[in-house]
Amino acid sequence: MGSTSSGRPVDARDRDGEGRARNARPRDGLGRPLPYGAAGVDRQPEGVVRTPEETVAEAQALLAAGKPFHAHEVFEDAWKSGPAEERELWRGLAQLAVGLTHAARGNATGGARLLRRGAAAVSAWAAGTERRRPYGMDLTGLSAWARDLAEAVERGGESVDAAERAPRLRG
Repeated sequence: MGSTSSGRPVDARDRDGEGRARNARPRDGLGRPLPYGAAGVDRQPEGVVRTPEETVAEAQALLAAGKPFHAHEVFEDAWKSGPAEERELWRGLAQLAVGLTHAARGNATGGARLLRRGAAAVSAWAAGTERRRPYGMDLTGLSAWARDLAEAVERGGESVDAAERAPRLRG
């Protein structure tokens, strides 16, 4: 069996405690894998159950720090562990964070597509409920932010600064 430049066997796979394949490579602030042994950004733990208020606060802090990939993981936890009637809200918010991630990585097409998809999901969820500001979030403002950013990244075609372009979840 051969090995990579890091000395890891070519067919070795990172596994979690239950034997599931997991990529343990360090990541940068936008979630891009770095070489083994490189200093990366602390990863968000997966499967954490938070209150909705904790989810919004943690995601906002990550977005403001220019870490939308990590904010997406926080929203994903809420999407997977929250009540069924809120799953589309959290999924839409995760899509907004991934859209910003792609835009910051320079993927204008993917970024714009996910920003619009997330905006549509958040708007659809808001239209189907009487809760206009769930957990203090400004869903109308978030949808407008996402659509405006989608247009800007398509027009410019260049990466954006994730921290500079981060949304304010609570308006």
